[in-house]
Amino acid sequence: MRIFLTGYMGCGKSTIGRKVAALMGMNFIDLDKYIEERNFKSVPDIFAQEGEKAFREKERLALHEVAQFEDIVIGTGGGAPCFFDNMQQMNEAGITIYLAPDNEILAYRLLKSKTERPLIAGKSREELLAFIASALEKRAPYYEQSKIVIRGINDVQPEEVLRLINEYNTRRDAL
Repeated sequence: MRIFLTGYMGCGKSTIGRKVAALMGMNFIDLDKYIEERNFKSVPDIFAQEGEKAFREKERLALHEVAQFEDIVIGTGGGAPCFFDNMQQMNEAGITIYLAPDNEILAYRLLKSKTERPLIAGKSREELLAFIASALEKRAPYYEQSKIVIRGINDVQPEEVLRLINEYNTRRDAL
C-alpha cells in the first residue's frame, strides 16, 4: 500500500505521515528530505543555486521513484501535486489524501516553523495570509483530485486518517 499526503506547506503532512505510518506498521518518507539526501543539498540550496524549474524536475523524479516503494506513507512537498503528471502518478500508485486546515492555522504554523521555506521567507503574517490564499487558489484544483479530502480539521488525528483510509478501501472494494 502507498499513501501520499498532499496539501499546502504547514498542513501537517510530515507530522501526520509519521504517525499514520507508525500506526500502520509502514515506513514514512518526507519527499523533500528524500530529494535532499539524493542531491546532497537542502531544498533551499537547490532553489537558490539551480532555480525552481530544476527543483521541480528533481521532485518529479523522486516522486516517481518513491511511487514504486511498498508499504509506505509519503509526505509530498506542497507544490509536488501541481507540476507535470505528479497528481496522476500519485493517484495511480496509491491513496492520495489532501490535508486542508484553515488558512489561519497554516499561517500560524509557518510563522512558528523552524524549517527554512524559500517561498515564504521574510513575509509578515498579513503578507503570508495573502500569499497562502493566492497559492491555494492556484493549487486547490490539483489537491482536490486527491481520493480523500480532510478539510477544516486543524488538528487531524492519525486514527481519523486511518478510519478514512479504511472507509475508502471498503468503498473501492465494493465497486
